[in-house]
Amino acid sequence: MVNIFIIHGAYGHPEENWFSWLKSELEKLGCKVFVPKFPTPENQSLDNWLNVFEHYKQYIDENSIFVGHSLGPAFLLDILENLDRPIKASFFVSGFAELLGDKDLDKINRTFVDKDFDWQKIRQNCRKFYVFHSDNDPYVSLEKAEDLAKKLGVDVIMVKNAGHFNVAAGYTKFNLLLEYIKKEL
Repeated sequence: MVNIFIIHGAYGHPEENWFSWLKSELEKLGCKVFVPKFPTPENQSLDNWLNVFEHYKQYIDENSIFVGHSLGPAFLLDILENLDRPIKASFFVSGFAELLGDKDLDKINRTFVDKDFDWQKIRQNCRKFYVFHSDNDPYVSLEKAEDLAKKLGVDVIMVKNAGHFNVAAGYTKFNLLLEYIKKEL
């Protein structure tokens, strides 16, 4: 059985966007899917999110897959940095690993990204990375996604007119992501 973790972003929750749909589709394929709820924006910090995730760490193994949206990838980078064995794959959607240049978002995201990541350790702890980004994301610039992808040693998978891959951009399903995940099962 493959354990899959879907991580929401700032101002997010487990039932938003395409998360419930993806969870359901993956469960139909026999996967065990975890979609934790993290405190945001109130009490949003890396430490508070790590405390929530502590309960889920026991389910991480070499066949695990991570899926993160927006701030989710930055959080998952921290998890990957501290694993004692590599997982199968990580899928980062509208991800970033640095401040965005937006005063309000940077204030609540700072503890996740205002640090030096151990990119070598991160790459060692995940066998395959995928970085999805849109050409018209209103929050995360393409430059931030390209920088993240470069540090992970992959190319950005560009999706036209997908915005921030959220409900506002029409994303209640994400078939392309599902097809990529299926290749890793």
